[in-house]
Amino acid sequence: MTLLNYNNTTMRNILLIISFVLLGLTSFAQNDKFAKLSPTQDQSMEARLVAGLLTQYHYQKTPIDDKLSTIIYDEYLSSLDVNKHYFLKEDLEGFGKYRERLDDHIKLGYLLPPYEVFNVFRERFSDRMNFIENELSYDFDYNKEEYLTIDPDSLDHVESRAELNERWRKLIKSQALDYKLDDKADTTIERLIKERYARLKQTIAEYESRDVFQLYMNTFAESFDPHSSYFSPITSENFKIRMSQSLEGIGATLTTDGSYTRVASVVPGGPAFESKMVNTDDRILAVAQGTDGDYVDITGWRLDDVVQKIRGPKGTTVRLKIIEAGTPISTGVPQEITIVRDKIKLDNQVPYAEVKKVYREGNQYKIGIITIPSFYLNFEAMRNGEEDYGSTTRDVKAILDTIKNQVDGIVVDLRSNGGGSLQEAIDLSGLFIEEGPIVQIRDSDGSIELGEDEDKSVYYDGPLTILTNRFSASASEIFSGAIQDYKRGVVIGENTFGKGTVQNLISLNQFVPKVQDTLGQVKLTLAKYYRVNGSSTQHKGVRPDIKMPSPYTAKTFGESSYERALEWDQIESSEFEPSNYIDDKTLAKLNEKHEKRLNEEQYLRSLKNDVDEAINQQSLSRVSLNIDIRKAENEKAMDRRNAANELKEKISADPELINKINTDGEIKDPYLREGIVVLADLIAMGIG
Repeated sequence: MTLLNYNNTTMRNILLIISFVLLGLTSFAQNDKFAKLSPTQDQSMEARLVAGLLTQYHYQKTPIDDKLSTIIYDEYLSSLDVNKHYFLKEDLEGFGKYRERLDDHIKLGYLLPPYEVFNVFRERFSDRMNFIENELSYDFDYNKEEYLTIDPDSLDHVESRAELNERWRKLIKSQALDYKLDDKADTTIERLIKERYARLKQTIAEYESRDVFQLYMNTFAESFDPHSSYFSPITSENFKIRMSQSLEGIGATLTTDGSYTRVASVVPGGPAFESKMVNTDDRILAVAQGTDGDYVDITGWRLDDVVQKIRGPKGTTVRLKIIEAGTPISTGVPQEITIVRDKIKLDNQVPYAEVKKVYREGNQYKIGIITIPSFYLNFEAMRNGEEDYGSTTRDVKAILDTIKNQVDGIVVDLRSNGGGSLQEAIDLSGLFIEEGPIVQIRDSDGSIELGEDEDKSVYYDGPLTILTNRFSASASEIFSGAIQDYKRGVVIGENTFGKGTVQNLISLNQFVPKVQDTLGQVKLTLAKYYRVNGSSTQHKGVRPDIKMPSPYTAKTFGESSYERALEWDQIESSEFEPSNYIDDKTLAKLNEKHEKRLNEEQYLRSLKNDVDEAINQQSLSRVSLNIDIRKAENEKAMDRRNAANELKEKISADPELINKINTDGEIKDPYLREGIVVLADLIAMGIG
């Protein structure tokens, strides 16, 4: 059967169009005072419609009540002032009356409260810009020992403007100190800081009523779960324009995180993917053109403007300063990455294979390594009846035709495979098992649809291991989960990402066909994926049979790190017949050997030590404003970053590492090396 309505690429591409906290709103008057913004009647109607859709169709059936109102209230204030740099305590006391009333308001289409809050925010913002431009002295004493608190959870909103001025003095001094350590002159430092905030000021000045509505309704949608969103008409249109031009640039989809630009996904085959230095959830702080152009700070920029800055003609160079995923902005040292813009090389999404010899306990084995960067299917070519249309399953099948009679076992490497076509995950699973269900899809009404392999043949029935990491998501989780449930192979590596929900994009105009203006769209979670054993892939992901050391914890990366992510649950198992290639006794023996190697083999001991050190790195809650102490802090942070880069190289699926060997003749990549050794153990046990 075909399940093309549940293609996971929708979720990844949609992220490109999410607007963010400080997107752009109305113009400054001569005295820097902003005009008051207010909602329109159409927005009131649209709010009621969005509320109705989320209530009726969202998977979780979350009631719009006082509890949800509190979440909306907190998140809306946080979206405007997450670092507590603008609002005073008296502002919050005034807003407090809305804390448990927003649920009733939104069902009635009453939108004055969020606009009132936003108008106060703009007043406070204007006051801060006046402080930076006219009141603050930039003659900082960099020898004074004082600190800036950078953990928002450690701060409270202040009571007076004088206290807020002091907080901002330290904030600007910290930014100036960064420039100072970069050998910028004092006059240049003041100019650069004022230019940064002038750009932010212009962004805020351009906000219109529709932008406030976009921000508030998106906050409302995300209060249901992190993958539900609201898109205004202009945001949706910009998405279509960008998508039509998306094959040229760096090959990454972008979204926003507070006032920062975040990498939502990296497209396999694109320049960012090929750099091996850009990953999902990295934050981009600055952009430079060419090999020697000056960096431009993009903090607080509109997403459209950031995209225009990063994209460009094929063959040109762009440089990025990024903070890696999982690293706090406040304590991370930006990493500079150089990327040559290019069209996405679709060939680099194609699976590829290597055959390696491994010597294990006196025996030699030939191991096939099939690396699958993504689950792709050329829908257009298939619809047009082309016989040789591209697909992951077809390409893997061709690889198996070439190597399956030459090897003793196969490793399928799914590390950093972010997913793609669900149908391909189903079809690929069918190459390794007899017919049967691969995935269950449960709708919000409780109905369950099966994605099944209907081909009785098994294309490869030999020993099999699957490599996963924390970046393996969606379709990768469906495939690896099916192999595990059917006891067909051994899953080795890290816990997968845990994205097991299905979203659909719904146009609001279809519900109000007579309205003259174009309405927005809602992306809402409609269904969840479940393995054939009944376990959801949501939140928990797929847990490996053989666990490798991982620097990523459930709280720092993956679906489990998102607030309000839907929880894991379980439904009834499908009717299926496991192959029983891999039983509990076999897994126990393999794990016993693996644990012994973790303690004895240098390549695993080194990996484990690096991972332990990365996990134990404490995030700072404050930074020094003394130049000598700050320099030492930066040097330590640089050492941590370099160590993290080395660790990333060790645990990523890097095709260049497959052919690199240590002095003892072994493969350098410890994950792949262990995957091969486990497979050799499996072969030696006569399994498969």
